[in-house]
Amino acid sequence: MRELCHIGWMHNRVRVIVGSFLTKNLRQHWQHGARWFWATLVDADLANNSLGWQWMAGCGADAAPYFRVFNPVTQAKRFDPDGQYLRRWLPELAEEPLALLHGPWRDADLLRRSGYPAPMVELGESRQRALEAYGALTR
Repeated sequence: MRELCHIGWMHNRVRVIVGSFLTKNLRQHWQHGARWFWATLVDADLANNSLGWQWMAGCGADAAPYFRVFNPVTQAKRFDPDGQYLRRWLPELAEEPLALLHGPWRDADLLRRSGYPAPMVELGESRQRALEAYGALTR
């Protein structure tokens, strides 16, 4: 989100991770994210933005991936294994070892010292609640 605020752009992979987190882990309406991205992206396109957010939320015309809940930690480890992206956009964690860079909440002292926020939700539990909610819609 810092990248988006700073330069008005983010890679599609990061957009999808943000969309998944907002709509599935935090269970917020996709329109909240769509409005923010529309107002912030320098490459905003109404159709791409709206349909992308609906797709990510699992409620669009092609809602097949409703069950996909992207884990931001897994995604970071897979696509930013050396932590270059994280170090650029999380300067308060830039000097930390890679294990803590991918999981700073594992060290309460680091969170206090750096000012980096504690997790908003537990990823596994929030994923399960999202899947249960989607399941209730299909019964």
